[in-house]
Amino acid sequence: MRVRPYPAAMDDTLRRIADALDRLAPPAPEPASAGEKAYRWDGRKLAVADLRPLPLELLTGIDMVKETLVENTRRHAAGHAAHDALLWGARGTGKSALAKAAVGATAGVVLIEVAAGDLHTLPALFAVAATWDRKVIVFIDDLGFDEVQAARELRSVLDGGAAARPANVRLYVTSNRRHIVKRDMAEQETAINPRDAADDALALADRFGLSLGFHVADQPTYVAMVEGYAKQYGLPFDAHDAVQFATQRGSRSGRVAWHYIVELAGREKRSLP
Repeated sequence: MRVRPYPAAMDDTLRRIADALDRLAPPAPEPASAGEKAYRWDGRKLAVADLRPLPLELLTGIDMVKETLVENTRRHAAGHAAHDALLWGARGTGKSALAKAAVGATAGVVLIEVAAGDLHTLPALFAVAATWDRKVIVFIDDLGFDEVQAARELRSVLDGGAAARPANVRLYVTSNRRHIVKRDMAEQETAINPRDAADDALALADRFGLSLGFHVADQPTYVAMVEGYAKQYGLPFDAHDAVQFATQRGSRSGRVAWHYIVELAGREKRSLP
């Protein structure tokens, strides 16, 4: 009896099924040492990252949230109870800079940056981090969900589900939105009961023990930011010129203050670290 070969279309189907299974159950990540200060996680393995945080004293105008996050990071480093943290607010107000500066200023803590698109691989990362003696901050920058289901997956991590983070890991997440998930997106997901959908949108943010708000700076705070940078790098500055620079950009923030310092250094034919 002759065995008939599989049609080409079936071979293609089997290949696609195999690829899908690989995505659902990716190979075990390569082991990594916790000897570095910062890493990037690409979904399968860790790569050493060059962490160059700003000194904490240069992050002005956010004193209350700075003190809170630094204290939380120090507690985690010491093995004491510490929170997962959500840093939310306007663009350029120092959320990412503070998260990195807090870790950079705290001995015994490792930063691992994870892209928002790789959240489904967090269990594999946690399996690596759980073998380390050092404390870990998993940093997820600029997080915002277009699908409520993705938010629920992260909520499971924070709640202690099957993908719960190990005891030596805390999450620091930044988002431009206080509740991370757009309410109108949640309502589209659950049109039967919009109130339940709105509650679901709020539920993820509520899982963070720390929710720290960052707001657009007023003019005196912005000028103080510029002055602090200028003193640090030995640059002359004029407050009126600094305000005009911000006005042209339609925003006052730590990011705009830094852009102005770059402009000053260029005028002075200087380089910046």
